Amino acid sequence: MYTLKVREHFDAAHHLNGYEGKCARVHGHRWVVEVEVVGSELDEVGMVRDFGELRAILLSILPDHMDVNEVYSDMNPTAENLARVFYEQMKARVSETAAVTVWETPECSCRYEPTTNESDCCRGRRC
Repeated sequence: MYTLKVREHFDAAHHLNGYEGKCARVHGHRWVVEVEVVGSELDEVGMVRDFGELRAILLSILPDHMDVNEVYSDMNPTAENLARVFYEQMKARVSETAAVTVWETPECSCRYEPTTNESDCCRGRRC
């Protein structure tokens, strides 16, 4: 199995609703987003997917120079929620997407990888 990783960044503001502390106020980050794509088969060139294509897709979903609260007004824009949303957006475009990691700072990140449970893998039947 091969795991490809592409990483991009975006600059954006946000604040956390219902949070007591400095993050309740509007502030900005240089967010870093890493996408992991898996595959076991190589194409005729010897690639699972083209890195340039993956980076372009990732860049197309990132809310660069925006207020993340306005872009995702239906959720609190925590690193956890953003990792899940970016995963879902990438998965819709690249079926081999396995996980997404979002860094708010160089030291703090959240990785989202969906879990597979019995009802998902077996569609309600016993495995």
